Amino acid sequence: MDTSAPIGVFDSGMGGLTVLQAIRKALPQERLLYIADSAHAPYGDKSLEYVQQRAHTLTRFLLEHGAKALVIASNTTTAAAADLLRSTFPVPIIAVEPALKLAVASTKTGVVGVLVTVVTSQSARFAALLERFGQDVNVIIQPAPGLVEQIEAGELISSPTRALVERYVRPLLSAGADTIVLGSTHYPHLRPLISEIAGPEVTLIDTGEAVASQLRRVLEAHELLNKEPVRGSEQFWTSSDTQHAQQIISLLWGTSVDVQQLPGAFL
Repeated sequence: MDTSAPIGVFDSGMGGLTVLQAIRKALPQERLLYIADSAHAPYGDKSLEYVQQRAHTLTRFLLEHGAKALVIASNTTTAAAADLLRSTFPVPIIAVEPALKLAVASTKTGVVGVLVTVVTSQSARFAALLERFGQDVNVIIQPAPGLVEQIEAGELISSPTRALVERYVRPLLSAGADTIVLGSTHYPHLRPLISEIAGPEVTLIDTGEAVASQLRRVLEAHELLNKEPVRGSEQFWTSSDTQHAQQIISLLWGTSVDVQQLPGAFL
């Protein structure tokens, strides 16, 4: 495959932009394709079959646009569909997971809080992650319904968003957590607010940089890394209203971008 072919990235909405930003920083020469599947957000309260169907559909779209590798920028989708996609499609697939290993190594109190979607908290994949890395510390799982919707609306510092963050973070602090895993790619968009509420003594951990590093390793192993001395580009699609998506993605990406509508067959 041509090393100048793009990398496909998708999420249920805007959360995966945090992963995309880490990829852009680590791999400035790569072309990036991003799908915000906001019409179907949040994935966290959908059935396993629903999430698998959307993941399959979006992967087909990205491969039809020439993607040489795929990044699942959604913890919920990793839990529900990563194994299915890897067994179905021929390209390398990198999937995000809550950074529990790093959090366990980081905690000094022995108490780790994990903010996750409901689907992730109930998944067999997450249970295996807990079994593997959570044996020697107290891991407190906190499902956080409502946060994804606030981020999708661009409500990063509003009173309702603050109230939700308070509701989910305070119990973790009361239990002695000094490390909190942001177990959805949406949640790093709220890092300033979560950090303000949690305080400077609490470490917040997400997976963006780790995913970008893993992507580089996989591309190198498959001889797919683009080594041309050029600045990569980004293309954005959404399954929802393009005007709203363009406004929110531009806000979160930090610069004005053009967002296209997914074709009807992929909605």
